[in-house]
Amino acid sequence: MGENIWGRAKSPLNKREYGPGQHGQRRKGKLSDFGTQLRAKQKLKGYYGDLTEKQFKKIYAEAARVTGDTGENLVGLLERRLDAVVYRAKLVPPISAARQFVNHGHVTVNGTRVNIASYRVREGDVIEVRQKSKQLAIVLEAVALTERDVPDYLEVDHNKMIVKFVRTPGLGDVPYPVQMEPNLVVEYYAKN
Repeated sequence: MGENIWGRAKSPLNKREYGPGQHGQRRKGKLSDFGTQLRAKQKLKGYYGDLTEKQFKKIYAEAARVTGDTGENLVGLLERRLDAVVYRAKLVPPISAARQFVNHGHVTVNGTRVNIASYRVREGDVIEVRQKSKQLAIVLEAVALTERDVPDYLEVDHNKMIVKFVRTPGLGDVPYPVQMEPNLVVEYYAKN
């Protein structure tokens, strides 16, 4: 991508803005419209733990079907994924760890154990870390980090490890470290 899409402090992109290797500092050509749209799609897709193209296209199709702004709907649907909610609530550090944390069955939704990272959370759902998993080092480490803030569409109690999903967020509510452009993703899928 050429950008630090997760905003991590230890990213190598913070040191150098050019590619690795002997030819990394050469000028890059100007991207075409298709290239810009593809890069926006890959950036958004990669930010959410590298979803497969099939999953991402299915989420886009649902966002297009719902009335309203398709870009806003797309971001709302992506943020309703269980792994994204666990990541936003600061229960684990990177989003890839959130996906694994959910897959290993450390999370319950409304008291039921859920191990599917793509599970779609509804408004008012209560997500809780299982009792056995509350003392895991990765969880205690993530809660102590001051790197990110919890967005206002989640109510989080870090002492009890409980998260309540209050509402579906829009693009402006999501604290992306870099600028995401879902309108370019919509244009990409409209043409292809």
